[in-house]
Amino acid sequence: MSSIQNTLGPVTSVIGAQWGDEGKGKIVDILASEYDVIARACGGANAGHTIVVEGEKHVFHLMPSGCLHAGKDIVLGSGLVIHLPTLLKEIATLEEHGISIIDRLHISKAAHIVFDYHKEVDGVLEDQREEPIGTTKRGIGPAYMDKAARTGVRMERLGEDLSSVITNRVDPIKKNYGVDVDAATEIQNLKDAHAKIGSCICDTVEFLAKARSAGKTILVEGAQAVLLDIDHGTYPFVTSSSTTLAGALQGLGLPPMAVTSCIGVAKAYCTRVGEGDFATEAEGDAEERLRERGGEYGSTTGRPRRTGWLNIDQLNETQALNGFTGWNVTKLDVLDEEEVIPVMINSKLEELPGWKSSTAGLTSFEELPENAQKYIKRIEEETGVPATFIGTGPGREEMITKT
Repeated sequence: MSSIQNTLGPVTSVIGAQWGDEGKGKIVDILASEYDVIARACGGANAGHTIVVEGEKHVFHLMPSGCLHAGKDIVLGSGLVIHLPTLLKEIATLEEHGISIIDRLHISKAAHIVFDYHKEVDGVLEDQREEPIGTTKRGIGPAYMDKAARTGVRMERLGEDLSSVITNRVDPIKKNYGVDVDAATEIQNLKDAHAKIGSCICDTVEFLAKARSAGKTILVEGAQAVLLDIDHGTYPFVTSSSTTLAGALQGLGLPPMAVTSCIGVAKAYCTRVGEGDFATEAEGDAEERLRERGGEYGSTTGRPRRTGWLNIDQLNETQALNGFTGWNVTKLDVLDEEEVIPVMINSKLEELPGWKSSTAGLTSFEELPENAQKYIKRIEEETGVPATFIGTGPGREEMITKT
């Protein structure tokens, strides 16, 4: 067992602690080399993970970031809603890069399918709202609506002839939403997916239980983030799934007592996509400066993210919900040029001194400028959680590890 595993234990979870886009993919990618199984629990293709390996960007929407590591078992849990053409495209991209995935991919038979018409319905519902949410229009909400209504189609049915199921939905969807369903394309997508991934569909609860019994280690990759949780997030400006650690365990069928550590991922500042309150949102030059230095454009939609300052009150809220054992503070280097850095603490915006020097690429905490060290220590003091990992750039190697 490696030094990291000695610290984190055999079942580690990675959970976004803000509104998403914190950079979870990078820490998952780093930790994946230490674990046998990488599992994603919830959400759909509204998530986007960008990983930089040897200068090349890889973007995934459904596959866990750890899939880049050869030989690792990949699990897509029952909490997921899966758009089949997107999944097939990601598999094809991996194969083009020489990464074989089919023989180690395990897809829950209970995961639900996102159809193209779900995406169209998503757009209609968003347009009808008096106060738009800012959905990515990837069909996630409507797919979960069908799941809750017990009318969804689960992956276990992929090998069936679902022609009548699809054609029977054409008229009701047209009547209720004004959306035309391309039944022929939907049916063909099902056939294409079965041909490619039919062998991957299984009882993933049983698979994970057997893996644990055999002494294998598991890395749980959360999607979106806690402040977008359907129950605990900034409702109604939230996603349609449960994004906490508890939600991840439900989506995978793992018992709570199995988890040995939980890494909360938070940017050194903060961003938000879509609508909703943002108490520490930056204005004017500061907003644009953070956006440009941080490359804050959605990996799923490409739209510019709202940018602002760290809110420690919210970190304490998400810590209370998840029981984080360590922080991964990402993108510290984005703040390198700031004279002062506002931070929300106890409902007040406090200005901390900047460091006005480069932290880019540093891999030792002692190498950080004094005020950068103080910034990290303040986060630790106010939250009671150690900053186990500190990101100083987009590359896999640009990470400080404090174990």
